[in-house]
Amino acid sequence: MRRKRTFFPYFCGQMKTNGTTVRAHLALLLAGSMWGLMSPVGKLAMDAGISGLSLAFMRIAGAAACFWLASLFAPRERVGRRDLLLLFFAGLLGVVFNQGLFIIGLSLTSPVDSTVITTSLPIITMLLAAAFMKEPVTPVKVTGVVMGAAGALILVLGNRGGAEISGNVWGDILCLTAQISFACYLTVFKSLILRYHTFTLMKWMFLWATVCFLPFSFHDLSDVLSRTFPLQVWLEVAYVVLCGTFLAYILILSGQRTLRPTIVSMYNYAQPVVGTCVSVLIGIGTFGWIKAFASVLIFTGVYVVTRSRSRGSG
Repeated sequence: MRRKRTFFPYFCGQMKTNGTTVRAHLALLLAGSMWGLMSPVGKLAMDAGISGLSLAFMRIAGAAACFWLASLFAPRERVGRRDLLLLFFAGLLGVVFNQGLFIIGLSLTSPVDSTVITTSLPIITMLLAAAFMKEPVTPVKVTGVVMGAAGALILVLGNRGGAEISGNVWGDILCLTAQISFACYLTVFKSLILRYHTFTLMKWMFLWATVCFLPFSFHDLSDVLSRTFPLQVWLEVAYVVLCGTFLAYILILSGQRTLRPTIVSMYNYAQPVVGTCVSVLIGIGTFGWIKAFASVLIFTGVYVVTRSRSRGSG
């Protein structure tokens, strides 16, 4: 009888924990899918005349407005001065340097180059998590990260076909800096995000990011707003703001609360998978056994990382 009294609470607790973990993985997969469309959709808007700086500001400021509006329907929380300062730096790393530099880098380089560079995020995150959070870098974890990176590279490079790809060194450097910045955000601010509601965190992070980014983008933004664009271009901008930023950050934070930073970053590999699927659906790409193998590599890599040893485990 004593064993039964201890088993059922444990079993129920495990069920609850497993359900939370599954929801976290689904949230990250959906966020990675939304970000997977960011490069082509954002590039279309910029090709139509929306500058990189103005698109980055509209993305950050638009998301800030959405988060402050959403916070009206969430529990009110008082944020201490020290945490407000921490949220300022979180906004710099997780929003300004990450999303701002990525959009600007994308305006200078090709979507292929920018997507290839995103494969570096799990590697950088794994090393930073080992340095800041003492997460072990195990052979299993390294194997999973390498498998995912290999699959992503096969997909991206396989999609190039025979077309001429125009890259840019400075654009590539900015995209890489964006990945390093986001990896720092995932590892350094893990404890901060556990203390507040999602909308409380995001509204302050994006507010600080908007204030920081405005002086650099004001001239370009004024020029863009003085011009006339087709409705399709504004719909592309709306996708960047609402799906690629507002909803994606909510989903990322949901996963970040439950899962380790390296696992969170592994879902970056969903981006080339989504890009490939979309190209097939709209008839500009094909799906053969090589791409199928690459997709299997990516998701197997994610699974292997989730099974790797974490801090404090045996």
